[in-house]
Amino acid sequence: MTTTFNKRSKERARQDKAREKAEDRANRKVEKANRAPVEPGEDPDLAGIVPGPQPLPEWVSES
Repeated sequence: MTTTFNKRSKERARQDKAREKAEDRANRKVEKANRAPVEPGEDPDLAGIVPGPQPLPEWVSES
């Protein structure tokens, strides 16, 4: 009887995890559709980054 309960518990946990993953995939799909369009040839991860020397962090310039 304990074996059946353990199996059912594992199966329920697996189903819950699969349900959460499906929800996450659906949310990502909606977020991707709502993103602003990106110009061709532009990497969205690098957009807005200025090349060259970067300013020093505030904690360095205080001392």
